[in-house]
Amino acid sequence: MPQQSLEPNTRHIAAIDLGSNSFHMVVAKVVGNDLQLISRHKQRVRLAAGLDKEMNLTHSAIERGLACLAMFAERLQGFDANNVRIAATHTLRQANNAHLFIQRALEVMPYPIEVIPGEEEARLIYLGVAHTQAESNSKLVIDIGGGSTEMIIGQGFDAEWVNSKQMGCVSYTERFFANGKLSKKAFSRAILAAEQKLESIAAHYRETGWEMALGSSGTIKAIREVLIGQGYADGLITQKRLYKLIDTLCQFDTIETIQLPGLTDERKPVFAAGVAILTAIVDDLAIETLHFSDGALREGLLYEMEARFARTDIRMRTTENLAYKHAVDIRHATRVKDLASALFDKVARDCHLTNKRELRAMLEWASLLHEVGLSISLRGYHRHSAYILQHTNMPGFNSEQQLLLAWLARFQRKALKLNELPSFSLYKPEALHCLIKLLRLAIVLNGQRGAEPLADMHLTITKSGWQLSASRRDWLEHNKLLHADLLEERERWAHAGWALSIDPVTS
Repeated sequence: MPQQSLEPNTRHIAAIDLGSNSFHMVVAKVVGNDLQLISRHKQRVRLAAGLDKEMNLTHSAIERGLACLAMFAERLQGFDANNVRIAATHTLRQANNAHLFIQRALEVMPYPIEVIPGEEEARLIYLGVAHTQAESNSKLVIDIGGGSTEMIIGQGFDAEWVNSKQMGCVSYTERFFANGKLSKKAFSRAILAAEQKLESIAAHYRETGWEMALGSSGTIKAIREVLIGQGYADGLITQKRLYKLIDTLCQFDTIETIQLPGLTDERKPVFAAGVAILTAIVDDLAIETLHFSDGALREGLLYEMEARFARTDIRMRTTENLAYKHAVDIRHATRVKDLASALFDKVARDCHLTNKRELRAMLEWASLLHEVGLSISLRGYHRHSAYILQHTNMPGFNSEQQLLLAWLARFQRKALKLNELPSFSLYKPEALHCLIKLLRLAIVLNGQRGAEPLADMHLTITKSGWQLSASRRDWLEHNKLLHADLLEERERWAHAGWALSIDPVTS
């Protein structure tokens, strides 16, 4: 049952961040135009440490993750699916068997898990910081996780430069501090490796500049707490303080023997690697002072979930920008979108679709972007469109949403090789097939690319298949080319095992 709030005019929402080192959950309530945090929950899972040499999560790592999600699920009993968002980051992006973890996770927590690209993670981190740190307009935001590090420059609530680098406190601990020994040489090697990762972006970031530099999440929070314990009451992070902290750490023989005020036992195993990564960033980006922000990825998820906090729908902006970049014929794409949406409304119930709002939106975005590949070549443009949509940074879309757009574009025309469709955890095959059919019909029916409106189209689903007709009985008589295209489309459906009837059929 959906959660029933005891408070009038409130909505309870929750966001979960499945990080490489820890899982985090934050619960909030929306009252009017205000979002109030109610509770935070954190569990160290060490998911990244459970990746084997073949990049598969070990059984023990999966069990740790599931045990944490089972605890979180207790707090979320009664929450509607629309009020919970779960984002998985670097480790589940890398794990070959991530789909197995996600499938098992659904058994303990009945909410979909989104694996988000690194750039999308960076954008959401920035959003979380921007909403909780309003002192400056222009910001540099840094977030060092277990497997990746995100660096973002933005203005207000908009992330303008986003980067996600594969360097994290867990992975760097395994590379440079695997024996547990602390030495100047180990720190130098780790710092140099991080600087090599930063080489391609450092100059541009320095040239762009920012008013305030902010760090978020556990690694930077731990460094701040230790610096306070070292007598720096303001908790500010500087280059000089970081190098002094490295000197202090090197006074201990091993990671296990570190004893510093403010450093928890939980954070200790990966602390040295985090210090090395942050030192490289502060050096290369010439950061004078780094402040700490409580906002992070999970807060970004929360604020984006609540539409009243969104200035515009980020996914619509992304779609419009991509269409403009690739010189899409917007008038034609909009006609395809409008027809696809109208047809969706006619068959959504008979297709037994769940989450109709999300699927309808995905169909509309796919309609608007189905011809981006024409900017490369007319020949095989559906394949070009698929490639662009799969490999372009698309703010607002998680990895599966982006993959869905790509495959809708791939199957918009020509043969239907359904055996090539990848498996999805967020979308059922029946839903994918429905969206493919709708997009193809909308494109065929707009094949003449004219501004003249089509006859009022009717689409129904019967036991024998899909049936397409129009309000005018003579619609095919006056559209010979369209009729031929529909007959050809019917043949392609038949080869895929689908049935399409066109009423009336005159041949």
